[in-house]
Amino acid sequence: MAKGKTIKVKRVGSPIRRDKTQGATLLGLGLTRGQRVVELEDTPSIRGMIRKVAHLVEVVEERG
Repeated sequence: MAKGKTIKVKRVGSPIRRDKTQGATLLGLGLTRGQRVVELEDTPSIRGMIRKVAHLVEVVEERG
């Protein structure tokens, strides 16, 4: 990944029966399947996306 701060996010909830924008946010984060973990660059926009679906994701690790 790029140099600098990164954050690992794990999907723990399902977007079924949720607002469509929450499902789209999970896709934007790269969390396409249950229990998937992705490492993302720690930027304000990524933090905002995580905040929007905080009830569906879990921050596993922060580096940097």
